[in-house]
Amino acid sequence: MATTAQVHAEEKTLVIGTNNWAENIAVANLWKLVLDDKGYDIELSDVGKSALYAGMASNDIDLSLEIWLPHTDKEYLAPYKDTLEVHAAWYDKTGLGLVVPSYVDIDSIPELVERADEFEYQGSPTILGIDSGSAIAALSDEVVEAYELPMDQMNSSEPAMMSALDSAYQNEQPILVTLWNPHWAFANYDLKYLEDPENIYGDGDTIYWFSREGLSEDDPWLTAVLDAWHMSDDSLSDLMAEIESQGDPVAGAQTWLDENHDQVDEWLAAGE
Repeated sequence: MATTAQVHAEEKTLVIGTNNWAENIAVANLWKLVLDDKGYDIELSDVGKSALYAGMASNDIDLSLEIWLPHTDKEYLAPYKDTLEVHAAWYDKTGLGLVVPSYVDIDSIPELVERADEFEYQGSPTILGIDSGSAIAALSDEVVEAYELPMDQMNSSEPAMMSALDSAYQNEQPILVTLWNPHWAFANYDLKYLEDPENIYGDGDTIYWFSREGLSEDDPWLTAVLDAWHMSDDSLSDLMAEIESQGDPVAGAQTWLDENHDQVDEWLAAGE
């Protein structure tokens, strides 16, 4: 007799939109493994943030596992708020902002006005960031303007930024990066957020999963399962750290899955 999951997954192909953030890579590969095992054909499509929302609105992408609200992704959602479906939350209270190693004797963004020269990178005072299309990059540009910082944001990729952070950290050199939690970096390094008196980065968000219009009606089993999904800071950090340690998102996610079947089974039980 076919299980409920097998019935709902019959000939079910789903495109999950992803981006290059560590936690997004982690949970996307975790759910691909879980759903592949339930008979789904899952495609992970790595796209820019704007393309993700547009692709979901045009039904080219079925769902994505990460939208930060009410602050960070508000502007991306705004044009599509009447069509895209924002579902249940799976992670509480994110962080976002400018980060330095704890050995750096600076605690707030305004201090950077007088001490920007300490954070030189390739010859000029620099905030090292990720891709320019990300929400944190846009907010960091606002921070530079609002605080009148004599420095620029250098946009690259998360792996490139983390490589620079690791190199500076190993040599106890000052470095200023854009970071967020959940992120494996806070497990591997002793870091601190700089205080943001103007509150430009906000007070933290909740992470939800979201989808194209009609997915909840098309696949109530999947919707129930993903609505039941919730991860603590510890469980998500363990997943990301496993992936970082193995250097392979599929292998790392599989190891975490093998060690946390009870937790995953609770999510799956919501669909039965």
